[in-house]
Amino acid sequence: MGMRSEALATILELQKSYPKSKWNEDAKALEIEVRQSAGQHIEPERVNDEELKLMALNGLMQSDPERAIPIIERLLQSSSSDKLKDRALFVLSQSSSSQALQILARIAKNGPPEQRSRAVRYLGIMGGDRSRQVLADIYTSTTDVDLKKSILKSYMISGDRGRLLALARSEADPDLRAEAVMQLGVMGAREELSQLYSSESSIDVRKRIIQAMFIGGNSDKLAEIARNEPVLDLKVAAIRNLGLLGGERSGQSLISIYNSDSRPEVRKSVINSLFIQGNARALIDLARREKDLDLKKSIVSKLSLMRSKEATDYLMEYLRE
Repeated sequence: MGMRSEALATILELQKSYPKSKWNEDAKALEIEVRQSAGQHIEPERVNDEELKLMALNGLMQSDPERAIPIIERLLQSSSSDKLKDRALFVLSQSSSSQALQILARIAKNGPPEQRSRAVRYLGIMGGDRSRQVLADIYTSTTDVDLKKSILKSYMISGDRGRLLALARSEADPDLRAEAVMQLGVMGAREELSQLYSSESSIDVRKRIIQAMFIGGNSDKLAEIARNEPVLDLKVAAIRNLGLLGGERSGQSLISIYNSDSRPEVRKSVINSLFIQGNARALIDLARREKDLDLKKSIVSKLSLMRSKEATDYLMEYLRE
C-alpha cells in the first residue's frame, strides 16, 4: 500500500514485543526490502544473517553497483560459506556492469576450483557476446575436462548453438564431443543434430546423437534412422529412443519397422519399445500374426506385465488356444 513508515513501525513493534517470534526473520527481510525501496543504503557488511546479507547486496547492486561490486569481491575472498559465495556470484551475473563480467571471468579462469565451475555457469546465465567470448577463451586455454563440460552446459544456457555445433564437429576428445551433442539435444537443436548424424563417423557419438534427438523430441528423424540405418546397433538405439518418446505416430513407425525387418534383434527391440509405450493393442496385433514361437513368447511375456483389459482378454484367449 506504500505505507513504508507504518510497515517499519509494525516490524519494530514485533521485534520488541515478541523477540522469539518465528516471524522475526521474515520481518528483518521485509525491513531491508522496505528501507532499500525507500532509497536507504543498507550496508551488507553489517548484516549478519546470510540470506539478509544477500538481499541487501542484491538491492545495493540494483541501486549502486559501483559500491556493491567491491563488497562482493571481498565476500568471495573471505571465509564465508560456499552457499553465500554462490549466491554472490549469481548477484554478479544479474548485472550488466563490465566490472561484474570481469570478476566472473577472472574467477572462471583462475579462481578456486569450487568457484570456477559456478562462475562458468553464471557467465552462461549472464549471456551476451562478451560472456560467450570469455567462455570460448577459457575453453581453448584449459585442459580441465570437467571445466570444459561446464562451459558446454553454459553455452546451452546462453543459447549458443553455433559454438556447440562447432565443438560437436571438431572437438578431438570424444567424451567432450558427445557432451556438446547432448547439450544441443537439451536446446532442441533438431536441424543441427541431423547434420551431425550425417557427418559423424564414431558409432558411440552417433548413439549420443540419437539420445540427444530423443531429448529434443525429434520423432521424425528418429523414425527415419530406425527405418533406414544399416548399422544394427544404431538402428536398435533409434528404435529404443523412439519407443521412449511415445505417441501414436511413433507407435505406427515401430509397427512398420517390425513388419519390414525380420531380424530378431530388431523385432525384439520393437516389442520392448511398444511395451514401454504401453501399446497393448499393437502388441496383441503382432502376437496374433507372429509365427516365430520365440518372438511370440516375448510379446506374451510383455503383455502379461501390462495392467490392461485388452492385454488380459488376449492372454485368456491365448491360454484357450
